[in-house]
Amino acid sequence: MKYPLVRESAAEGFGVRSACGVLGFSAQAYYAWMASPVSARDWADAHATNALGHTHSGDPGFGYRLLADELVRAGVGCAQRRVWRLCSQQGLFWSTVRKGRKHKRPGPAVHDDHIRRDFTADGPDRTWVTDITEHPTSTGAKVYCCAELGPVLATGSSATPSMCA
Repeated sequence: MKYPLVRESAAEGFGVRSACGVLGFSAQAYYAWMASPVSARDWADAHATNALGHTHSGDPGFGYRLLADELVRAGVGCAQRRVWRLCSQQGLFWSTVRKGRKHKRPGPAVHDDHIRRDFTADGPDRTWVTDITEHPTSTGAKVYCCAELGPVLATGSSATPSMCA
């Protein structure tokens, strides 16, 4: 903010108009700031930030949506977007943040595609289809899940009687 600099310059004996002209704004804007140095929005943001800090210290697991609900219950009306902005400015982050993925493209297939995406078979019990997926855990380890989809029937469907039960 450049207005306090003009105030300090005026206290040292420099003209307000010349200081405002050098800094690139009008003297009228400076005098409007002097009449009310804190805007109503800044004042309301300060109160909302104090309430957010108090609520967040009570339960740091709350995200900004729950914090917005708590502020409404406390009588401080705020929109969720405003609460998000205030939390971001103050560094009030919830403890259950999940890191986003980097939108990586899938790599090459681990195995050769022996059936070449043709899920029909010459006869029953000729082709089996499985899928293996990798899931990261919170400890950094990986869990692998292998799903067996069963034999591909000659009609082309992959349902077996055990899958329909």
